Amino acid sequence: MSASPSFLQRLFGRTDPKEGLRPLYNAVIHEGRQPHWYVEGAVPDTMDGRFDMIVAILAQVLIRLEQQDGAQDSVWLTELFVDDMDGQLRQEGIGDVVVGKHVGRMMSALGGRITAYRAALTGGADLADALRRNLYRGAAVDDGAVNHVEGALRARWTRLGCVSRDALLTGDIG
Repeated sequence: MSASPSFLQRLFGRTDPKEGLRPLYNAVIHEGRQPHWYVEGAVPDTMDGRFDMIVAILAQVLIRLEQQDGAQDSVWLTELFVDDMDGQLRQEGIGDVVVGKHVGRMMSALGGRITAYRAALTGGADLADALRRNLYRGAAVDDGAVNHVEGALRARWTRLGCVSRDALLTGDIG
């Protein structure tokens, strides 16, 4: 999508409110693509592995927005995610007939992971177990790799706890 407003947006003076969340969404994607997740963290460097890593970071951001009374921001951020996943599936050659089913499964996965990561980050559940189940999908993985991912996600979670909503919306998730 171009940075300039479309003719209809200019005519009616409306812009898509989701676009205000684009810097935050781009930051989530950027973080999920960092090589350390796939090298030191041994996250599978596959489409599924990258999806799971991005979802782990997205889940943290959505939980933090929820804590900051940012329900509408969470909705828009999730809609950007859905739009992106829809586009990715279409680029992979998935046809219109089944794209919706794939997106539905992705949304279900996001919901389940948010629940698991919320329990681990705010409720005392074991994050390493949640990662083994959701990020590594039960595959055997070295404890050191899991510890790397857990440590990096916990550090981000601590950092997110210190970031204002306004800063978060600009993409400050480092």
